[in-house]
Amino acid sequence: MACNCGGASPQPPVLYQLNLPDGTIRQYVTYQEALAAQERAGGIGTITVTTR
Repeated sequence: MACNCGGASPQPPVLYQLNLPDGTIRQYVTYQEALAAQERAGGIGTITVTTR
């Protein structure tokens, strides 16, 4: 059953996208996951917020 959240349209889910210099793009559900992946990659790349 769908939630009636005051009649407002539902917000799209937010994803955190890690863009690496070699062109690889990875998406994560939480910022902490994206940050951990960035650290594993050597601290390179940028994290941006996107929607699904």
